Amino acid sequence: MTAGDPIKLERLQRDVLAPQLDAFLAATPDSPSRETFAALRAAINTLEVPGELATRLGAITEIALTSGRVRAAHGPGAELALWSLYQKTPQGRDAAASLDALNRALANLQGQSIEHAGTVARAPGAYALTLKTTGCQLVIRFEPAGVRLESVEFG
Repeated sequence: MTAGDPIKLERLQRDVLAPQLDAFLAATPDSPSRETFAALRAAINTLEVPGELATRLGAITEIALTSGRVRAAHGPGAELALWSLYQKTPQGRDAAASLDALNRALANLQGQSIEHAGTVARAPGAYALTLKTTGCQLVIRFEPAGVRLESVEFG
């Protein structure tokens, strides 16, 4: 799947997201973005979201997943179905790319002894993990938008 491609949904994904969008639309009758979310709601009914609505789909899916409402109302199967859908959105692809980059950086630590590990808060909801070995130091940043490598030092 590439950026701009339509995203196909399963019926369970539609059944979980439709009420979420209905609630959003009911709460924002005069919002400037209402038309876009109404278009997304219509697309979800067809089980195919056009590429130009993929970012909005990612946003509403992320909210549904992080709020815990999906799991509470529909169970772990529905949560997994939405997670699968989220991974197809631009936000999900970005998260996967940042994890791939982090895993490549962490591979440099293989076989090395950890001399120091520590965490600090960088901002509300943003934290950094420092891992220092004999050969390098990595600082990994965790924040609501995802995880990323903040810095790497060798030597």
